[in-house]
Amino acid sequence: MKSSLYTRTGDDGTTSLVGGARAKKNSARLEAYGTIDELNSNLGYIAADIRADSELQGQLKEIQNELFNIGAYLATRPESGTKPACQSLAATKMNQLEGWIDALDEQTPKINAFVLPGGSELAAKTHVARTICRRAERRILDLAEEEYVDPQVTAYINRLSDYLFIAARYINFMRGVNEVVWRQG
Repeated sequence: MKSSLYTRTGDDGTTSLVGGARAKKNSARLEAYGTIDELNSNLGYIAADIRADSELQGQLKEIQNELFNIGAYLATRPESGTKPACQSLAATKMNQLEGWIDALDEQTPKINAFVLPGGSELAAKTHVARTICRRAERRILDLAEEEYVDPQVTAYINRLSDYLFIAARYINFMRGVNEVVWRQG
């Protein structure tokens, strides 16, 4: 017998956190992990693009998995007086992400201008994901003003926006599409 997709328990504007505690659906905690979920969905949209580079697809899938871990961490209210670590975010995860940034940057021509979101359709989607990533970072910082959040979570999300920026540039380069640059005035 298949379980029901609806429980009706959220009809009052609350939802269950990991561990069973209830929280308002518009709380800082829900905004934080909800925006991570939105970012993850957008990365899935990018990775599903049949024209995406297979190396990038693999990286995005690893990032998606890490975002799910981060979402689970954010969906767990810490016990009072504790400072729990996001267990999945070992130093190797940050080093891996920075390595991907460096590798993509090495393959992408240098540019001395501000890049506007755009170029190819896939690069534009990646820029949208980058802006969602920045919003996720702001929502996590909002939560951190109320309750403890492992600083590695914010650092990883900050670095991820850098990754998405260079990934968009790399996608345009690989497709032979010129960057759209900002012209002042």
